[in-house]
Amino acid sequence: MKLNSKKYPDYKNTDIEWMGEVPKHWEIDRLKWATELPVNGTWGSEANNDEYDTLCIRVADFDRQRLIVDRQNEKTYREIEEKDLKSRSLETGDLLLEKSGGGEKQLVGAVIQYDLDERAVCSNFVARMRPRENFDSRFLTYLYDHLYSGKVNYCSIKQTTGIQNLDSQAYLDEKVAYPPLPEQKAIATFLDHQTTRIDQLIEKKKRVLDLLDEQRQATITRAVTKGINPNAKKKDSGIEWLGEVPEHWDLNRLKFYTQINPVKSEVSHLPEDFEVTFTPMEAVKEFGGLDTKEIKTIGDVYTGYTYFKEGDVLTAKITPCFENGKAAIAKDLKNGIGFGTTELHVLRPNSNLINKFLFYMIISEPFLKVGESEMLGAGGQKRVRQEFLEDWIWGFPSVDEQKEIIDFIEEQSLKIDYLKRKIAKAIDHLEEYRSSLITQAVTGKIDVRNEVSEQTLSYAAEEGEAYTTN
Repeated sequence: MKLNSKKYPDYKNTDIEWMGEVPKHWEIDRLKWATELPVNGTWGSEANNDEYDTLCIRVADFDRQRLIVDRQNEKTYREIEEKDLKSRSLETGDLLLEKSGGGEKQLVGAVIQYDLDERAVCSNFVARMRPRENFDSRFLTYLYDHLYSGKVNYCSIKQTTGIQNLDSQAYLDEKVAYPPLPEQKAIATFLDHQTTRIDQLIEKKKRVLDLLDEQRQATITRAVTKGINPNAKKKDSGIEWLGEVPEHWDLNRLKFYTQINPVKSEVSHLPEDFEVTFTPMEAVKEFGGLDTKEIKTIGDVYTGYTYFKEGDVLTAKITPCFENGKAAIAKDLKNGIGFGTTELHVLRPNSNLINKFLFYMIISEPFLKVGESEMLGAGGQKRVRQEFLEDWIWGFPSVDEQKEIIDFIEEQSLKIDYLKRKIAKAIDHLEEYRSSLITQAVTGKIDVRNEVSEQTLSYAAEEGEAYTTN
């Protein structure tokens, strides 16, 4: 990818493997000289008086370069002792270093800028780093973004599985190259403009992905409630949320087309060491898909878990999994048998109902909306009752028409999936471009000092958009 930016006139070698050559006038020094010594955060105690609530920034509030505070979380505001407020409070422009956290897919060591005008501290998994007089906070934020994406933090992580801990002193001992302060500000201004445009473009594409998901849901709902023949004669179902259905469809309760939560005594004759698929809730995907890699013996799961077999349809019963559409067709089960979380309902269709039609029915909008309104329980323990499933009234077409409807839905879904893959690839390319732009600017590979003008403000977004179409 080629940027429309000129090079600096003279370069020098840094002997820093990941940085290579930098402009000749840049200074090479350690990270630790750009900021004051790190100040560890504090967790405080649970706030019991609104007057003493202090915002506490956690690792969970880190999102790439941005700070996204979950103000609905009960741990967001804490009661902090006065001595800690004096020594650990945050100021706009402070850098926050993630000292502990990470996981299998993400390394610890992210750095973001504190940009809020609010009394705050950071948690004890985060350290405050205040830029020194000759360093620009925004430039340092972009520099750290490059260091993180380049995995410079990796060698300072004490372990790479579970909760990782960053040796912040070792990390801050890394050498980097710094431009003079006015140049830092120019680079930061350039990147602020350009990354904002790229981020806006990414958000637009993500919105299109959401719209495609909505289109898929609307297609499924229309097909399983009205059929795919627009000329079919209709009759009033007598049900407000269902409205008219094709005249030849059988209006009936679900219990007459399915066996709901079949008894596990069907497999009581199997030996205890007989292997079966085990399905925790996280193995059931939203709107289809089932992870079947976990295997257990029937002796381990017969008591205390939900039984199902190949071809059954599974739906979550508990909030918010039910509303989020966690449902799947059980397939590729070990020995054709599965056991899973008790928070699943199992529906086994009879010979007049195809399991795929049933699956599309239970992820349709009316089923999810009405099911949500019929849940019983309090708070996060609300559940869909078995009686709701049994008495659920629906219009059931013939098996042959069910097959036609299934084929139509899957044909439309293939088109939507193709578009989603294309857009997801474009988003990946834009994110790669964004990262590359930051890297080249903060390491001096391009000279952007005079590029912040009306003529160039849109360049990065346009270049990124062109790159995604190649």
